[in-house]
Amino acid sequence: MRFHDRREAGQELAARLTEWAAGGDLVRPVVLALPRGGVPVAAPVAQALSAPLDVLVARKIGLPGQPELGVGAIVGDDPPLFDGRTFQMLGLDEDSLGPQVARERTELHRREVLYRGDRPATDVTDRTVIVIDDGLATGVTARAALRHLRRRNPGRLILAVPVGAPDSVAAMSQEADDVLCLYQPPEFRAVGEWYANFDQTGDDEVIDILRRHSAPAPER
Repeated sequence: MRFHDRREAGQELAARLTEWAAGGDLVRPVVLALPRGGVPVAAPVAQALSAPLDVLVARKIGLPGQPELGVGAIVGDDPPLFDGRTFQMLGLDEDSLGPQVARERTELHRREVLYRGDRPATDVTDRTVIVIDDGLATGVTARAALRHLRRRNPGRLILAVPVGAPDSVAAMSQEADDVLCLYQPPEFRAVGEWYANFDQTGDDEVIDILRRHSAPAPER
């Protein structure tokens, strides 16, 4: 199974979550997308649920020399969360990643200002929070996001992704109250393999989507 693009993936997630909503399972939902790729996936979900759409900016900490291999992640001003198993396998230590963490923190704050401006983060207290990304590989970014949100006292915390590695999906059940993953290919290698069109989502696209879904972003 391959999705045509992120929008189609979001439409399929929306169909499943609409079924949950019809059963009364989603109380005062709010949709939080992990930018940038999670935003076009989240838009059809927010529209289908008539829910506010906002972003939760998280940054992956990649392996030096292999930035696509996530060994940790940061959200807001939280301390970095590292993948302990990967650290042990690769013989890494936190001090060696300090400069990289600092760079990602700077980029994280740049994107928060770009996407949200002076608007405060959406209040999630006692609400059903649906966290959406375009896929789940190692899961370290999603884990950091879910732990950050858990401290903000949501009523229910849901992670929803179109596709994910089976082991990572199973691990997320310890972080979220519910995990919705449409496809869990046994031979999972990379999220992009499960999309016909996996072009990079740009800042302008993120801002445009947020503007069209009642979460105004500042002018560029």
